[in-house]
Amino acid sequence: MKLIGPFKQILTLNHLSLRGKISDEQLEIIENGGILINNENLIEAIGDFEKLKSDFPNAELEPRTSNLEPQILLPAFIDCHTHICFGGNRANDFAMRNAGKTYLEIAEKGGGIWSSVKHTRNASEDELLEKLLERINRLISLGITTIEIKSGYGLNVESELKMLRVIQQAQTKTKATLVPTCLSAHLKPRDFEGNNEEYLQYIVDEILPKVKEENLAKRVDIFIEKSAFQPEESRKFLEKAKELGFEITVHADQFTAGSSRIAVEVGAVSADHLEATIDEDIQYLANSESVAVALPGASLGLGEPFTPARKILDKNGILAIASDWNPGSAPMGNLITQASILATYQKLSTAEVLAGITFRAAKALNLTDRGILKKGMKADFVVFETDNFQNILYNQGSLVASEVYIDGEKI
Repeated sequence: MKLIGPFKQILTLNHLSLRGKISDEQLEIIENGGILINNENLIEAIGDFEKLKSDFPNAELEPRTSNLEPQILLPAFIDCHTHICFGGNRANDFAMRNAGKTYLEIAEKGGGIWSSVKHTRNASEDELLEKLLERINRLISLGITTIEIKSGYGLNVESELKMLRVIQQAQTKTKATLVPTCLSAHLKPRDFEGNNEEYLQYIVDEILPKVKEENLAKRVDIFIEKSAFQPEESRKFLEKAKELGFEITVHADQFTAGSSRIAVEVGAVSADHLEATIDEDIQYLANSESVAVALPGASLGLGEPFTPARKILDKNGILAIASDWNPGSAPMGNLITQASILATYQKLSTAEVLAGITFRAAKALNLTDRGILKKGMKADFVVFETDNFQNILYNQGSLVASEVYIDGEKI
């Protein structure tokens, strides 16, 4: 076994509710603490460092990187919604949008999602893998060790499978946990000869069986929106995907309300975006087991309202926060910066934000073995050199992680 410490403070995030409001006073904080890792790379114990040292005299002591600066330890972060497997760049979209161009005008100039589709289709697997690993390593450096990654820039059998195979290859080259999601229903591709329903049936008939056969993803997503897929055709698609054995998540209520209800009705594990969710649907979502995932990066990238996170928590909903890192609407990719800004605008406590990027984000991915520091959990954690855990969000992403551990090993 291995004992790591001492740390000025350990925030375990243990004993906190999965849903609803959390005050900072509810946080369990262990002063001068240590964390004991067993031979299965799981957490064996957490507590006072000197007591652990006495109770486990044969444990290997891991030297600290710095005993000169105070250090805070907390669970590693989870980014439960990203699109980081892509080719190309859409900086021109961002510039045109800020110059007042509409979505249609940008698309007519060769921008929009279709631009990313063309670049991703043209990229080789090696090219996509190289860029994907760069982005994964960037997220790890921020303290993020579990990363959901969507397809959705292929939009045909060959290219969607290419993206998911690249994500599968990336998993063999990183210690981070990657959670692939099939988002072939991102929008109907321009080169598909048929209507929306025919394209969705094409996904069900041609793409999803191959995804299942190769075990490339266990999750299916769809973008329900006026510019993508309509509510009832989306519901039918999701029900078919569930029949094939896939877990469901939904891009819901980004610009227009209503689709979060569909997410709940089909039993989606999460409803993501929700910037346009109306009050009655907030209550409906909050009463369900579906996790509401706020994506502040998209609000910042598009100049749109933020997810009504405060209302969701006040109604006793489950709120996670993710980056939505993608080449179009959310190019920043810095979860801590985005979550800090969301907290400012939505008046979220530090505890609520930390819960939203740890154990509540784990719930959005149906993972029960991480996001909290306690016995038996996966030993993924992050260290910050500071004397006060509040500084992590206060610095809005400029206080970088000094150490990141995955399975009890320093990365």
